[in-house]
Amino acid sequence: MPILNRAAEMQEEVAGWRRHLHQTPELNFDVHQTADFVTEKLKAFGCDEVVTGLGKTGVVGIIRGRKGDGATIGLRADMDALPIDEITGKPWASTVRGKMHACGHDGHTAMLLGAAKYLAETRNFAGSVAVIFQPAEEGGGGGNEMVKDGMMERFGIEKVFGMHNMPGLPVGQFAIKPGPIMAATAEFTITVKGRGGHAAMPHGTIDPIVITSQLVGALQTIASRSTDPVEAVVVSVTKFHAGDAYNVIPESAEIAGTVRTLKKEVAKKSEERIRAICAGIATAFGATIDVDYDANYPVTFNHAEETEFAGDIAANVAGDSHVHRAIQPVMGGEDFSYMLEARPGAFIFIGNGDTAGLHHPAYDFNDEVIPHGMSYWVKLAETALAA
Repeated sequence: MPILNRAAEMQEEVAGWRRHLHQTPELNFDVHQTADFVTEKLKAFGCDEVVTGLGKTGVVGIIRGRKGDGATIGLRADMDALPIDEITGKPWASTVRGKMHACGHDGHTAMLLGAAKYLAETRNFAGSVAVIFQPAEEGGGGGNEMVKDGMMERFGIEKVFGMHNMPGLPVGQFAIKPGPIMAATAEFTITVKGRGGHAAMPHGTIDPIVITSQLVGALQTIASRSTDPVEAVVVSVTKFHAGDAYNVIPESAEIAGTVRTLKKEVAKKSEERIRAICAGIATAFGATIDVDYDANYPVTFNHAEETEFAGDIAANVAGDSHVHRAIQPVMGGEDFSYMLEARPGAFIFIGNGDTAGLHHPAYDFNDEVIPHGMSYWVKLAETALAA
């Protein structure tokens, strides 16, 4: 099946919704305007049920088919933006200083709304479709909150599917793989407490800057010397704060960063090594080192049967040659992982074309993607729920 004619006809309308959302970005769970916009649209489409406030500010719309009773599947989009100043200069650029849709969640929301409108009009399936709009994907764990709120049980969702745009992958192409497709994430903050003093008399101090600099290098050995080379692990230090004056060695320094892995045992070993390295360096230099380690999103793990099904749907939309079924895992994190822990399903990437990368201030969702994404959602729902 190529792109749906109706999806192509709706492209400009859905792009209008997308651009409206792009102009009014909201962060984390504070997506009240976005949730209100989604709720208004779902009610206007004639969804049989629209529930708000799930996972704090999430929205779920239920669309029942006209071919009798059957299963319920979930289709998920994320709604939140990022704390970034936009530099695109587009007419629909963010109007909110310090906030922008730099990951395409505006496009994800708009495409799922477009699919919801189509499915509510046609209802050419048995059972029900739950269209899920979640807050706080960018670090807040909104997907986890919706699962903990009993979303799967409340609506009887048996399988769940997610989609994310991918810059660099041509428009009209899809990418997927079974098993781990995105990484588990963790965050750490390490505080080094030494003894401050005059910069001209370092022998009387325990210099936390020198010690913390040693830590930055030592942490890289977790990947290079403590982990099997065929396993995936990333340890990145992304913050380093210390001192306020040219001639003062400070009392303390702090670094922070992230760990990304594709296996639980590698994640566990990475945390153990961080703590051991910090303890050893603290002893060597006579300092005190405190480690605050917070494991966040689990691995986004695609279930085999649902992954094959999702790939086949993408092939029906785009053609076999435009579906990459063995993509390399992405070391970014994704809280759709919580939904995949709760129910079988699959997460797929859709091409965004030659655009700026995700989380970049020059990024913008490519509206040419809309009919492809809508067609995927509609075909997936109608096929999964065929009478």
